[in-house]
Amino acid sequence: MKKRILITGGAGFIGSNLALKLLAKGYEITVLDNLSPQIHGEDPENTSELFKSILNKVTFIKGTVTSKADWEEAINGQDIIVHFAAETGTGQSMYEIRKYIDVNINGTAIMLDILANQTHQIKKVVIASSRSIYGEGKYLSEELGMVYPKHRKSEDMDGGNFEVTYPGCTQPLQLQATDEESKIHPSSVYGITKQNQEQMIMTVCPTLGIAPVAFRYQNVYGPGQSLKNPYTGILSIFSTQIKNGNDINIFEDGEETRDFVFIDDVVDATILGIEDERANGEVFNVGTGVATNVITVANSLINNYGANTPVNISGNYRVGDIRHNFADLSKIKQKIGFEPKFTFEAGIKLFTAWVNEQKVESDNYEQSIEEMKKRGLYK
Repeated sequence: MKKRILITGGAGFIGSNLALKLLAKGYEITVLDNLSPQIHGEDPENTSELFKSILNKVTFIKGTVTSKADWEEAINGQDIIVHFAAETGTGQSMYEIRKYIDVNINGTAIMLDILANQTHQIKKVVIASSRSIYGEGKYLSEELGMVYPKHRKSEDMDGGNFEVTYPGCTQPLQLQATDEESKIHPSSVYGITKQNQEQMIMTVCPTLGIAPVAFRYQNVYGPGQSLKNPYTGILSIFSTQIKNGNDINIFEDGEETRDFVFIDDVVDATILGIEDERANGEVFNVGTGVATNVITVANSLINNYGANTPVNISGNYRVGDIRHNFADLSKIKQKIGFEPKFTFEAGIKLFTAWVNEQKVESDNYEQSIEEMKKRGLYK
C-alpha cells in the first residue's frame, strides 16, 4: 500500500519540488498551503508556477497551519507529515513578530496537540529547521579554544567592524563549520521560532510513538524559487535587481558568507529522512559544507547573466543578520549517506538559466528596506 504524505507549505519552493519527486516514487501526496501572496503573487491560483507545478497531481487543501480545522482535514488518513509551512525571513521577523510566532510556533503546537489528543495514523514527522538557530556560529580562538560569539553590537558595525569578537580574545577568530552539537543561540525572531519548532517536535513526537526527524537547512536556492519575495533569498533578490537594471546593494563589506545548497540536494536529503529508519530521532545539517561570500554571489550572478550591473558595497547592515555560517556535514554523511551533488558554480548556472526564461518581476527590494529603516532595523 502506498504511503500517504502530508506536506505543509507544499506549494512553496522546497515543498513543491519534494512533492513532485515523492509522486514519481509512488507516494500519495496531500498539500496544505495558504498560497501566500508574498511568495506566490497576488493571483496565485492562476499565476503561481510553483502552485501550477503540483496542481491536479496532489490532493490540495488551501488552508493555514494556524487553523485547527485545516490541520484536522489535512492529517486525516496520512502516514507521514513533512512540516515546511512557515513564515521565513530574518529581517521581516524582527518587526512582524506576532505573525512569525503565530504561524511558526503556534501552528506547530496545533499540529502536535492534534497528534497528542486525537486518533490518527501518523508514524513520522519531518520538520524543516534552519541554520539560523546557530546564531553567530562556531569559532576557534587561539587563546580560549572553541567559542560561540554573541550577537554583534551595533556600535561595532556602525564603525565598519563587522567580524565577530569574543571577550578575552586578542587574535582574530577562526571560522569553523557548525556541527549539530554547536551552541544554539539564534539572533533573530525567525531563528527563535525555528529552534522552538524543532525542539517541540523532537520532544513531543517520541512520547506519542512518532519518529521525529529535523533538518537544519542552509541557504536553499535553485530553479523555481520565488522571484517575487523581497524579504528573503539573496540569489532571487539580486537576480531581480539585475533584471530590472538596478544596482546591487551589498550589506556590510560583502565578506559575509553563507552555505548555499541546491534544491535537488535538499530534496534528496529530505527523502532520505523520510525513508531511512536510521534518521529517526535525529537532527541533521543540510548544506554543502562550503562558505561562499556575498561578493562572490553577486559577481557570479552578473557573469552568468552577462550583465554590467554596478555593485554597491554599502556598509549598511540589518539587525539580526549573522556574519558567517556553513555546515559540518559529517553526521548526515555518516548516518544516512547524504552527499551534496551540486557545487555552487554548477547550481548557479542552472539557476540563472532558469531565471532567463522567466518574466521579469517588479523589484520591491527598496520597499522592504524602507520597512526596516522605519523601525531602526536597517542601519
